[in-house]
Amino acid sequence: MPTISSFDWEKGAWAAEQTTSDTGKEVIKISIAGDWAPIRMFKEIMETSPESVYGDLLPILRSTDLSIANLESPLSDRGAPVFKSGAVFKGEQRHIKALKAVPFDVVTLANNHVFDYGLDAFEDTLDVLNRNHVQWTGAGMSIKEAAAPLVINVKDTKIAIVNFSEGEDLTFAGKGPGVMGWDLSKVEDTIKALQSKVDFIIVISHCGIEYIPFPPPYVARAFQKMVRAGADIVIGHHPHVPQGIQFYKNTPIIYSLGNFAFYQPTDLYYRKLGYLVNLGINKDALVSLELVPYKIHDLGLSCVKGAELKPFRDKFKEISLPLQDDKHLEVAWDGFLHFYGIEGFFNEISMIMEKIKTEPQKGAAMFRNRLTTRQHYHHWKDFLTHIVEGKLDSSPEWSRRLIKEWLTRKTDDHKNTG
Repeated sequence: MPTISSFDWEKGAWAAEQTTSDTGKEVIKISIAGDWAPIRMFKEIMETSPESVYGDLLPILRSTDLSIANLESPLSDRGAPVFKSGAVFKGEQRHIKALKAVPFDVVTLANNHVFDYGLDAFEDTLDVLNRNHVQWTGAGMSIKEAAAPLVINVKDTKIAIVNFSEGEDLTFAGKGPGVMGWDLSKVEDTIKALQSKVDFIIVISHCGIEYIPFPPPYVARAFQKMVRAGADIVIGHHPHVPQGIQFYKNTPIIYSLGNFAFYQPTDLYYRKLGYLVNLGINKDALVSLELVPYKIHDLGLSCVKGAELKPFRDKFKEISLPLQDDKHLEVAWDGFLHFYGIEGFFNEISMIMEKIKTEPQKGAAMFRNRLTTRQHYHHWKDFLTHIVEGKLDSSPEWSRRLIKEWLTRKTDDHKNTG
């Protein structure tokens, strides 16, 4: 069973010990990727040269029996942008060819962008996925559809994918369409009900604070609940940067894969890094886990290789070790609250207030999201509580150092690679 002590940090991998009873059992290979969207620099490439965007990751993705990515935008030729807190994204229906180029078998839809162009564009997205035989989960025309797990039979092994998110900007499904939101009890019940029906349960969640190396405690607690409910692996994305791995009750929890085929116009180093999770499973259990890191360039992706690989592995270990106990995880979060500081809070509030004056609907959406989404609620609540209790400066040096590195290191800065 996977544990922190049996994970090979130099290889970024774990493999179960083979026994005589394992002989002859077929291993199913699964690849799980992070955020995918035909936007910005990748918009034209995904239309004109869809295979090239994946670079030397393409043969790795094609070598698996099941491939999964997070579709971080609608695919539609119509619709209008909604008023929301953050950026709005949209690909066109023709960009489906870039999903089919791998081909990805499944996309998760529980995220904060799939409703960026309204209901018509969302319906178009489901239509183009269905017509091209790409299965999906995590959103729908009702809460029943959004909450439904996807069960796939691969080589006579039943695999379930359970997908949920924070339902940012009030996009969670209720009486109408939406994503599967932060209803942890419902997700737990779904996992428990699946245990007697499937062989392997993958939980994928889109959540957390962007751009930092550690998950907030509320995310860690939620992911641990999923393990206790019966998940065989839990994987997160949304932070747009790599975060570490935890082994909880002999079950891997991966907090953020970082960006995948998702371009951000920045020179910040960690927003240009991500990793695939490659799994090997059989009917009985997880038998292997490998993390495949890659870089994101203007023209696509490329595997991290050679002299760059060891620094990545070392840094990944450094951000993973504090996740193995709750106390270190809490003080890692404290490091972010310290870095954010009173000035950061003041600047954020001022920016929103100014936006309300100049663009009332946009500004109101930004403020509403701060009040209604878990990540912002926990961020501000914990930050203000630390001030009240005089604890804002109580975080250890290592957490502040790593937070600063993740938020400020540039792509041409080689001073902090070891």
